[in-house]
Amino acid sequence: MLVVSLIFFFCVKAHAQRVQLFDDNWLFWRGAAQGAEDTLFSDAGWRKVSLPHDWSIEDLPGTVSPFDKGALSQVSGGFTTGGSGWYRKHFAMPASNKGKRIIVQFDGVYMHAQVWINGKKLGKHPYGYTSFWYDITPHLRYDRDNILTVKVRNEGENSRWYAGSGIYRHVWLKTIEPVHVAQWGTFITTPVVNKQAAAVQIVTTLKNETAAAVNTTLLTRIVDAKGRTVAESKGQQAINANRDSVMQQTLQVKTPVLWDVNAPVLYTAVSYVYVDNMIKDSLATPFGIRTITADAINGFQLNGKTIKLKGGCVHHDNGPLGAKAYDRAEERKVELLKASGYNAIRCSHNPPSTAFLDACDRLGMLVIDEAFDIWKDGKNPEDYHLYFNEWWQRDLESMLYRDRNHPSVIMWSTGNEIPHREKPEVAKVARMLRDHIRSIDTTRFVTCGVNGIAPDKDTFLATLDIAGYNYARTKYVEDHERVPQRVMMATESFAIEAADYWMEVTDHPWVIGDFVWTAFDYIGEASIGWLGYPQRQSFYPWHLAYCGDIDVCGWKRPQSYYRDALWMPEQLSLFVKPPVPSFDTNAHKVEWSQWEWHDARDSWNWTGYEGKPLDVTVYTSYEAAELFLNGRSLGRRTAGRSGKFMAAWQVPYSPGKLSVVGYNGKKRSKEVALNTAGKVTQLKLTTDRQQIVANGQDLSYVTITLQDAARNIVPDADALLKFSISGPGTIVGVGNANPMSTESYQLSQRKAWRGKCLVIIKSDKQPGDITLQVNAADLPATQVKITSTQPNE
Repeated sequence: MLVVSLIFFFCVKAHAQRVQLFDDNWLFWRGAAQGAEDTLFSDAGWRKVSLPHDWSIEDLPGTVSPFDKGALSQVSGGFTTGGSGWYRKHFAMPASNKGKRIIVQFDGVYMHAQVWINGKKLGKHPYGYTSFWYDITPHLRYDRDNILTVKVRNEGENSRWYAGSGIYRHVWLKTIEPVHVAQWGTFITTPVVNKQAAAVQIVTTLKNETAAAVNTTLLTRIVDAKGRTVAESKGQQAINANRDSVMQQTLQVKTPVLWDVNAPVLYTAVSYVYVDNMIKDSLATPFGIRTITADAINGFQLNGKTIKLKGGCVHHDNGPLGAKAYDRAEERKVELLKASGYNAIRCSHNPPSTAFLDACDRLGMLVIDEAFDIWKDGKNPEDYHLYFNEWWQRDLESMLYRDRNHPSVIMWSTGNEIPHREKPEVAKVARMLRDHIRSIDTTRFVTCGVNGIAPDKDTFLATLDIAGYNYARTKYVEDHERVPQRVMMATESFAIEAADYWMEVTDHPWVIGDFVWTAFDYIGEASIGWLGYPQRQSFYPWHLAYCGDIDVCGWKRPQSYYRDALWMPEQLSLFVKPPVPSFDTNAHKVEWSQWEWHDARDSWNWTGYEGKPLDVTVYTSYEAAELFLNGRSLGRRTAGRSGKFMAAWQVPYSPGKLSVVGYNGKKRSKEVALNTAGKVTQLKLTTDRQQIVANGQDLSYVTITLQDAARNIVPDADALLKFSISGPGTIVGVGNANPMSTESYQLSQRKAWRGKCLVIIKSDKQPGDITLQVNAADLPATQVKITSTQPNE
C-alpha cells in the first residue's frame, strides 16, 4: 500500500508541475480597447475577474438585467448582448524555467479569439467551441512581468442559441521539458477484450524540441482504480532534432473490469519519458476498457450486451451561470440526467468542455461528441460558415485528438441539420469529414443529425455509420424495408410525442435510441417550448427555450416525470391542467413547431374555481391508477402502453388532498399526493452538497422552497428573496427558472417562482464555513452552512 501511495503522490506532483490552472487574476474590459495588446497599455481601470467568465450573463451596464429587447441576438440568443471584450493576465515566469517549453491552452473562447504575449501576436481562433494552444516560450521574459492578452469578438448574428461571450472555459499553463509527450499525443484503444484479458494499445507521440538527436525511453504503466499497476511496457526510440516520433505499445490487462454505464470503472495509463536515464516528462491518461458494436439486427451493444440509448440533447450553457463551464456545474448536469434515467447525451451542436466528458466517464454516460452546426452554408449571416473552408480540419482535429480517450464517447457527429443535404456537393463534404475522422479514429461510429429524411438524402446518409433521424419516427419502418442495413436513431425528437418515439425504439432493433430535444432547458431559442415558431421580437421578455425535461435550475419539469414512466418501473406522478393557460399563447404558431409539453402544474391550489372541473393527469409505469379527492375514490383508470402511460380524470375542484395510487395486478403502490397549501410561513434551504473544496472553483447549489406551516410548497409563491453570505465563498448565480423573468442572474436577490428559487455558491481558496442567509418580508430569516475544505482533505 505504501508503494501505491508513493506512486500516486509522485504522479499528482508531476502533473501539478506540468499543468497549472491559469484561471485566476485576469483583468477584463467590456468593449473596445484600442492598443490593449501593447505591453505599455495601461489596464489600471480594468475589472479583476477569474475564469471561467461570460460577460453576456452579466447585467448590462447601467441596468440590473442581462436582457434587452433590442439585443442583436434577439430570440435566438435569448435577447442577450455580445460585443467585444478584452482580457489581460500579468504573470511572472521564474528563471528556473529557462530551457523548458511553456504552453498556454484555452479550452474554449466564444468567439474570434486573438491572443498576444508581451505584444507578440500568437494567432487567432474563430470557432468558439474547440480548444487551442500556443507555445509562448520564445516571447517570455524571465523574472519580469509577462502580459497575456486576449481579444474576444462575439459580434453579429452568429448563433442559433445562447453562446455566451468570453473565456468561458478553463485556461491552462503547461511547463514541460523539450523532450515530452506531444499535445494530446496519447491514444489508447482496446482492440481485443474478453473476460480473460484485454489488449490495450497505446500510441504515444513524443516530441524532441532540442537541437540534437536524443535516445528516449518510454515506460508506460497501466494503473487500476485502486492504484495498483496491472501492466507495463518499456520501449526505446531515437528521435532526431526538432522532430516527433510515434511509439506503439500493446499491454495485456488480465481479467479486465469493463467500463459500463452502470459500473464506469476507469484505468489510468501513466507515461514516463526518459532521456539518458533521466526522467523528462510524465503524463497520466484515464481511459476505460470497453467494446461497442452496432448493426440493424442486434442494435447498439456495449460490451456485447444490447442497450437502448435513453438520450437527450444538451446545449453548453449552465443556466444562471451562463456559459461558464465550472467543473461542478458540468458534473451536476450529468448527475441530474443520470438520476432521471438517461444513459446517453448528444452534445448539441458543438464539442463540450473536457470537464463535461470527464464527468460522463466517471458517472457512466454515453456521449455523441458533435463538431458543427453548420458547414459551408450558413444559418446566420456571421456564423461558422464564414470559416469552415479554412478551419474545419483544425477544429475537427481539436475535438478528435482531445476527446479520443474518453470511454464515454461512442460517436463522432459531423454536424446538425446541414442545409441542402440532398445535393451531391454537400454529401461530398459529409464524406470528406467522415474520412478525416476515420484517418484519426476508427474505434467509434460517425453520425450526423439529419432533418427532412427522404430518399433524396440517401447519399448523405450513406456517409454515416449510424443515421441520425431528426423528427422522423414515421420513417423508421419504411426506410428499414428500403435500406435494411441502416442503423437509425432519433438524434432529435419531440417530448410531446415521447411515448411514440420510445415505443419505436423498443419495437425495432435497428432503431438504437432516442435523443429528445432537449434534456436540459437552456437560454436562447426563447419560448420554442411554448410560443414556438415563427420567432418574433414580440416574444420578449421570454429568454429561455422552455423545452427541457429539466429546467435551467436543475429541477424536473412535468415532462421529465413522464419520461420516468417510460423508462423506469414503479413511477407515479400527478399533474393538473391550469384552468387558464400559464402564459399567453401564440395564435400564429406553425403546425410543425411541437417542442412544447402539456400545460401541467403539480398544484392543487385553484382558488376561485371551486366546483369547476379541472383536468387531472397521472403519468405512470403502473398498469392502472386510482385517483382520490379528500379520501374519496374517483375511480380507477388503465394506463400502460395503450394509454400512453397516462391516466386522466376531470375533477371538480375542492381544496384539500388530491392523491393517486398505482396498481400492477393486485400490488398497490405508495400514495402520491398534491395538498392545497396555505400561506407561506417558512423558508426551507437544501444544498446539493454540504461540503465543497476550497479551490476557488467548487460550487454548492442551494434550493430555496417557500412552505406553509405543514411544509407544503406554496405553488404560486413569488416573494422577493434577499441573500447574504459570510465566510470564504461568493454567490455566483441566482435563478428561479421563470422563462420570462428579466431579473439579474448575479445580484444578491431574486423573486421565487412557483414557490422555488436557487442560489449558487462558489468557494474561495481559504477553507472554512460558508453561511448563506435568506430573508423575505414577514418571514423569519433562514440560514444554511456549507463547509469548504482544503483540496487535499
